[in-house]
Amino acid sequence: MITELPPCPVETTLLMISDKWVVLILRDLRSGTKRFGELMKSVTGVSQKVLTEKLRAMEEHGIVSRKVYPEVPPRVEYTITDLGATLFPIIDAMEQWGWGYKKMVAESDGQ
Repeated sequence: MITELPPCPVETTLLMISDKWVVLILRDLRSGTKRFGELMKSVTGVSQKVLTEKLRAMEEHGIVSRKVYPEVPPRVEYTITDLGATLFPIIDAMEQWGWGYKKMVAESDGQ
């Protein structure tokens, strides 16, 4: 986990979720545990390298947990932690705002 956080709580929140990939990973893990390959398919446009980096950072921050099964090939699963689940209201608010904005744009295009 990060030991030195900004004094502003909004900045702290942005530090955790200001990356689009992090938000999309949270969105996709909300429905339950996923394997790395499932996340590669569902997070459209992310490279394997970036997904790995973001998942490692999220794990370090305590937002996701990673479980490695001793199999060949190794199976790795990612799950939202209880701390990570506290970010869902923020994701919900972003979704609602997005729907409202899309509606406004569609209505203005129709005029």
